[in-house]
Amino acid sequence: MSTRTGPGPRRVRRVVVAVVAVLVGLPALAVAALLVWDGGIDTDPRRELLPGVRLDLRTAQTRLGPVEYDLAGSGGPVVLSVHAGAGGADQGRLFADWLRPAGYRVLSPSRPGYLGTPLDNGRTPDAQADLLAALLDELGIDRVGVFAASAGGPVAYAFAARHPDRVWGLVAVAATSRPKPPGAPSNPVRAVFMSSVGQKLVRLTAELSLSTVLTGTLAETSTFTDEQQAARAEHVLGTPPVREFFAAMLDTTFPYADRQAGTANDAELARVPPPLDRVTAPTLVVHGTRDGDVPFADGEHAAAAIPGAEHLWLPDDDHLGFWLGPGSASAQSAVRAFLDRHRP
Repeated sequence: MSTRTGPGPRRVRRVVVAVVAVLVGLPALAVAALLVWDGGIDTDPRRELLPGVRLDLRTAQTRLGPVEYDLAGSGGPVVLSVHAGAGGADQGRLFADWLRPAGYRVLSPSRPGYLGTPLDNGRTPDAQADLLAALLDELGIDRVGVFAASAGGPVAYAFAARHPDRVWGLVAVAATSRPKPPGAPSNPVRAVFMSSVGQKLVRLTAELSLSTVLTGTLAETSTFTDEQQAARAEHVLGTPPVREFFAAMLDTTFPYADRQAGTANDAELARVPPPLDRVTAPTLVVHGTRDGDVPFADGEHAAAAIPGAEHLWLPDDDHLGFWLGPGSASAQSAVRAFLDRHRP
């Protein structure tokens, strides 16, 4: 966690205390009901994430084991979307689908421990990188651009370092690049919400008041002042496409039971120093200066350590600003321009 500005830590504590109070105060019958309830989320592998964004989840039997994936687009170079924590192939598709109208195909695998890809297929960044290469082999794809988000960073960096002949360009958005030391404190909000009952409470809350969940999310993912947080919440809730994207993003973290093993394993991946100095592909590092989840220092570190890397800093933006911020269209346009320069 980076150092917060203003009363941010107090907001986090209030969120944690409120959720814990609800959990403790729930009658046993209500807790049991939450455990049984499926959350009301559509888990159809062909479901629509957003209007015009429909999944087609499949499983490839690679030489290193099965990998669940989605491949969207009718033509053009392939961009491999390496999803963030608590995600999966659905989240990878959602986060990178803005590339599809620009003439790219988007390949979104579930990393090991997420959805339909077994954790035993890859517990380390190197093993996950090799699994991605095996997936490309199985699908007959020679080279890809790589688009990585957040906790997907270590795997993307390992893939680019271990398989340089497979990567024509790399974009890392709000990506982890510095090893997290053993014994580092976990995020208290995430510890509460990332449980079966806790996440179902989040789901219920989102149905009743999306703004409440958004406030909690911004408290975790930003170092915004109260004024900045209020302005961002107003933008997200008041801009229908952005509001729909935020709601869809929440859906790609549920059901958490299908993502829990991978999310826990990501905590171990974050302790391994990425081989940044061995990344030879053209690289663009994108990071918000007020990222409260993966500190801005991670972006600075990656940009400095990767030979020839370019960077795009998002001033006064948070962990999700690339998708939810007022400047998201401009940031995505800059990334498209970078990929267009390096596409085969």
